[in-house]
Amino acid sequence: MATKDTVLETMKQAGTPLNAGKIVELSGLDRKEVDKAMKELKAEGAIVSPVRCKWEPAQK
Repeated sequence: MATKDTVLETMKQAGTPLNAGKIVELSGLDRKEVDKAMKELKAEGAIVSPVRCKWEPAQK
């Protein structure tokens, strides 16, 4: 599974907005990989920020 998919799946399973540190903790991925994946997901519009510094999957 690609890092982006893992990050998105972790967010969906949590059910609440998460910051990068919590995603690292829950998924076991490296922080740099999570940051890179989140940057790509933001550019694609796959994740949105309902509150400052926390992200959740976009409702499509």
